Amino acid sequence: MRLSWIAIVRLGLVQMCLGAIVVLTTSTLNRLMVVELALPAVLPGLLVALHYGIQITRPNWGFLSDTGGNRTRWIIRGMAALALGAMLAAYGVAVMEAQFAFGLLLSVVAYALIGLGVGASGTSLLALLATATAPARRAAAATITWLMMIAGIAVTAGVVGAQLDPYSVGLLLKIVAVVTGGAFLLTCLAVWGIEARVEAAPVATPMPFREGLAEVWAERKARNFTLFVFLSMTAYFMQELILEPYAGLVFGFTPGQSTSLSGAQNGGVFLGMVLVGIMCTGFKLGSLRAWVIGGCIGSAAMLVGLTLMGQIGVGAPLMPAVVGLGFFNGVFAVAAIGSMMALAGQGREAREGTRMGLWGAAQALAAGFGGLLGAALVDVMRAAVMGTDATAFGTVFLIEAALFVAAAYMALRVMERPAVPNGSLVPGE
Repeated sequence: MRLSWIAIVRLGLVQMCLGAIVVLTTSTLNRLMVVELALPAVLPGLLVALHYGIQITRPNWGFLSDTGGNRTRWIIRGMAALALGAMLAAYGVAVMEAQFAFGLLLSVVAYALIGLGVGASGTSLLALLATATAPARRAAAATITWLMMIAGIAVTAGVVGAQLDPYSVGLLLKIVAVVTGGAFLLTCLAVWGIEARVEAAPVATPMPFREGLAEVWAERKARNFTLFVFLSMTAYFMQELILEPYAGLVFGFTPGQSTSLSGAQNGGVFLGMVLVGIMCTGFKLGSLRAWVIGGCIGSAAMLVGLTLMGQIGVGAPLMPAVVGLGFFNGVFAVAAIGSMMALAGQGREAREGTRMGLWGAAQALAAGFGGLLGAALVDVMRAAVMGTDATAFGTVFLIEAALFVAAAYMALRVMERPAVPNGSLVPGE
């Protein structure tokens, strides 16, 4: 048996839980450190970079699930580590107000746990999807699960933003406890019994991890796609840590308003993903390659718009521009994800987890590098360049726009023209 549509949606709930927890640490806590605690943006940038850097272990988790024959246990264990790490991260922010050094130490431990949790749970989940989903459903499964993850991010950011005003430490801890506890319980219920009811996937022959990873890296498609993922995701994540501080410092947004802004952005991502899914699978319009390029160019254009709005300041239509950025991000992301899910099953058997881990590690490293680069550049611009906050942030947005253009060019050269048989999102051979 392969995964039914209901089972795919159930696994999508796990992705939704992952997104719901992670958005608290990358958006809400980041904003509180920069604006409410008046800390340099590079500090939360380093913490988020740590959680992404820890995810370099993703190939190990994927390889373990390939050879162990039980991906469910890694999904649950990873979610438990993620929930614990997010709760500890919120407590660390609370402690920083009175005891900065101790709060920072707690935060370092917390973000390391978050990285381990996302790596173990997310990689094992994607590997289960890749191996247990019928080939014709893989791209659709990727779209469904990522839409659910974006929905979890958008809903969590919006609800938390509405509930967090007026801000207090006690309210923050209460909200994070509800989100993390609920996400863990929902994950356990969602994955219960699914893996046991599907056809057993081939189990990789026991061998040293390095040999297994070398086999995958020797595959030209896997290697080229890894390089593309790193460049494009660096561009994708550069604004992650600076958009909410930008809204607060330049446009006067409150913590709740800026958190809601993040939710609106992810709502735009959701709409972009839905559009590509409908147009590509329903109407058979466009190829993955074309949608990736279009998403990158559109994202670059919206970043230029955000830069120009900073010169207007309070009263500028920031929300629509952020939704537009999210929309084109979603267009790019779902096309890239469709390729990733389909390519995971191509090549040597019983290496789906290792491939997903390799691409996940590239994405995580790019996300950490991109987020840290954006935050560090903002700090440098604000300190060393004469001008306003709007000029400093806008310069970084323009750099990010240039990277998106470079990613579009790389997609043009690296991604082959994909076929779209039976309306499925699949990459070309």
